[in-house]
Amino acid sequence: MTSWRDDTSASAQDDLDSILNTGLEAAINQLTRHGEFFPFGVTVAGDGEDQLVAAEPGLGEQPPSLEVLRMLVEGARATRTENRAVAFVSDVKLSDGSDAIRVEMEHREGVALAVVAPYRRRRFGRLVNLGSLSASAAEPRVWTD
Repeated sequence: MTSWRDDTSASAQDDLDSILNTGLEAAINQLTRHGEFFPFGVTVAGDGEDQLVAAEPGLGEQPPSLEVLRMLVEGARATRTENRAVAFVSDVKLSDGSDAIRVEMEHREGVALAVVAPYRRRRFGRLVNLGSLSASAAEPRVWTD
């Protein structure tokens, strides 16, 4: 069975692994502290540094998540020459009603993946337990032309 890693450079793999870890860590931190989070982005700049990115659509304190994601994608497209990779991190509901963190990642080399990490908050306290990660191919939205 072929993996996306078979056709991807080592540096692109490192970039994607890094933004996945950064995105999951930040999402778990927000879930632990606030019980939820708005979508956010993670970029890998040309120098290899990860950076968290937010978007504010100006629609009040509870903007629609899809609007926040749209703005994150627009921002990533506008700055794609400065970045090597980008991820969009969202708090989602799965078809079975369970909660998950979705990380859509894209690299300028052409790899686009979606990783889903189901989670449960412990009954008492706000600690978060992640389930098994699953990955699938995704549609590129930043490096598309």
